[in-house]
Amino acid sequence: MIALTWIVGSLVALLVLVLGGLAFYAAWTARRVEAAVPPLGRFIDVDGALIHYLDEGSGPPLLLIHGLAGQMRNFTHSLLDKLKRDYRVVVLDRPGSGYSTRQRDAPATITAQAATIARFAKAIGLDRPVVVGHSLGGAITLALALDHPEEVGALALIAPVTHRPEHVPTPFQGLIIASPLLRWLLAWTLAIPMSIANREPTLDALFGPQAMPHDFAKRGGSLLILRPRAIIAASSDLLAPKDDLDAMQARYASLEIPVGIIYGANDRVLDNASHIAALASKVPGADVELIEGGGHMILINSADACAKFIARIAQRTVASATKPASLAQSQ
Repeated sequence: MIALTWIVGSLVALLVLVLGGLAFYAAWTARRVEAAVPPLGRFIDVDGALIHYLDEGSGPPLLLIHGLAGQMRNFTHSLLDKLKRDYRVVVLDRPGSGYSTRQRDAPATITAQAATIARFAKAIGLDRPVVVGHSLGGAITLALALDHPEEVGALALIAPVTHRPEHVPTPFQGLIIASPLLRWLLAWTLAIPMSIANREPTLDALFGPQAMPHDFAKRGGSLLILRPRAIIAASSDLLAPKDDLDAMQARYASLEIPVGIIYGANDRVLDNASHIAALASKVPGADVELIEGGGHMILINSADACAKFIARIAQRTVASATKPASLAQSQ
């Protein structure tokens, strides 16, 4: 009996030691990541959430919203400099992502994030910007236009999520952690070592068939996912939107602003045909473009094409705004 007690006690002590070591490694990794990839912009409090954002350039306003497990550097890597010469460009970390915070009890749903972003846009004085959304950010952009139409001038959607996929894309399957407690435990123990081990195949799937830039870890900010709070937020973002997307599809026909969709023809993360069809079939006059050979991260690998696409949507916004009311209503 004494021997069994000793064995059990030893195993418990070993488990505590291992978990403690993993938690220490997670905290150490997070500190190193934040030292290597610091904040780029400024912060503003929006209903208790600190939103990290960058505001550059001048001209008609653009608001850029990144996708799942991403952050503002996804846009600043290649696209920002191509836009800020002609536009006022605001790019933010979504609530809970990058360096933005999300209150512990705040929902991670698409509509909740859209509501926060609507208040953010109003707080910094954005007047009906062209909203650019990538991937999951595209779904949040659509929710922003549906629920807060007064805050949106047009939609420029880059490889957007427009309906609930039948399956979670392969690069994000490790984020399927339904229990908040288990999510927290894994984020502080196994998630970071596993993310490092799977980093190359995950990024290959995100970028393929195009090549990942050699500087994406720092300049593109991908290292920032190697932090417990980033993993918790990304898992929450992945699991929260299911009901929102189903309800949103039925409302797409109500969109009365210019809408554009650009996709990589060889996107390995999302099925471009189904996501384009889910929206374009309900929005007459939607601008649809496919980039031959493009993958999911066309905002980086095909930044010139994306910049031209955004400019085209912005020009449609100006044309729509200057039409006589009677003509605009008739079209």
